[in-house]
This record gives sequence, C-alpha cells and structure tokens, in this order.
Amino acid sequence: MEPGSVWLVGAGPGGPGLVSLLAYHALGQADVIVHDALVSQDLLDLAPRGVKRLYAGKRGGKPSPKQADISLQLIELAQVGKRVLRLKGGDPFMFGRGGEEAGALARAGVPFRIVPGISSGLGGLAYAGIPITHRDTNQSVLFLTGHDESGAVPHGVDWPAVAHAAPVIVMFMAVKHLGSICERLLAAGRDGADRVAIVSHAATPEQSMIETTLAEAGSLTDVPTPAIVVLGPVSAYRETLDWYVGTVRSHVFG
Repeated sequence: MEPGSVWLVGAGPGGPGLVSLLAYHALGQADVIVHDALVSQDLLDLAPRGVKRLYAGKRGGKPSPKQADISLQLIELAQVGKRVLRLKGGDPFMFGRGGEEAGALARAGVPFRIVPGISSGLGGLAYAGIPITHRDTNQSVLFLTGHDESGAVPHGVDWPAVAHAAPVIVMFMAVKHLGSICERLLAAGRDGADRVAIVSHAATPEQSMIETTLAEAGSLTDVPTPAIVVLGPVSAYRETLDWYVGTVRSHVFG
C-alpha cells in the first residue's frame, strides 16, 4: 500500500479464512482501517496492534454515518498521507456502496485499489449447503437489494420482470421489507409455493436457517439479521449438502 491511497477491500461473509491474500497484506500495511459492521472481529484482530480502527457501520434501524461522510473521511485520511484500508463485509461492489466510495475517491484525485471479496450471496449460501446455480434447476440468478438509499422498499423496480427473470432470486438486506417484497412478487405472478430459505449470520458459528415458501415468508417475525434470502429451488439441495455442522463451526478461520 502506498501512503495517501485507499484500498477498498472485501472482507467476505464470515471468518477471516474467507478473505484474499491481498486483504491480509492490506491488514498488515494499513495505517488506518475504516470498517463496516459486518466485518468479523477475528479479522480485525489480525491487524497490528497500533493500527487505528474507525467504525463506519451501517445497519438498518440503527444510527449510522451518512455515506457522504464516510467517503469524505476516506479522502481526508488519504490526503494527509495515510494508507487507508476500507474494509467492507462481503464484496465492496455487491450492494456494498463500493462504487460510490471509489467514485468519490476518483473525483478527489485519491489513488485507490479494489480488492474483491466473497459475497454473502455466494459464500454465505455455500456455507448453508445451497448452490446458487445447479444444472438441474437454473441457468440464471437475479440479485436484489431489499431497500433503496432511503431505507424503503426499492423504488422503480419492475416487479413483473423481476418475478420471472430467473428461477433463483438472491436478496440482500431484505428482512425488514420481506413482507412487502413477497407481496410484490406474488402479485407479479411468482408461484407462492416456491421455496424460500433465509440464512442468518452466514458463515459464522451463529449461522441459522429458516425454510419456508414465498406465500408464507412475508408473515415471519423476529428473523435474525444480517441475513441472505434465496427464493427458488436450489435450497432443496441443502438436504444433502449441509456440511457446516458440528465441530466445523468452531473453527475461527471459518
């Protein structure tokens, strides 16, 4: 890492074993780590003791910094010569606002690098024994965010198109508005009998699973978050592929 630069790094969906070698390199080189709420403490603990850590988490329903303020903080830290590690849960470009932060850095003339991470919509579901593609069920996948920039149900969505775009829909940050999203998909003609799986705290020892149908999912309450919601036939495979059980969950590195 060069002084005066920012690395936007994906921290993956769970334990520190699910990050890249470049992410480990950045942890050892950074002067400042600006991290999200979903970054595991075990991963942060791998940084040298003297590294400054700044929390910039955004969780639904809780006080959180504005995105513009986070971007400005990254710029200001870089402009005083700091090597800045912006550590984001999952992948920074998968509903992680990494594109917004990179754009702000580019406009300010701050050098930056993108280090991809394993998205929870891929790795998190893998830890639940759910392949998001399988030749016997689907040749396409649709990724959907559960809220817009204001925290409301995404606006401007063509729900009939979304409902029938792919056999499998993976939803991020959708628990808060799951009832409304399910209603829209059902109204658009998606089959109420379609399988729904909700994976909470994916790829961590606290991982839990709820299995239901599209018709019933909207009535669920007290679903643990963070969670990934997958709609479609692929969750049936976990009956034979559910491997993350027993002592495996005690492994700190995932």
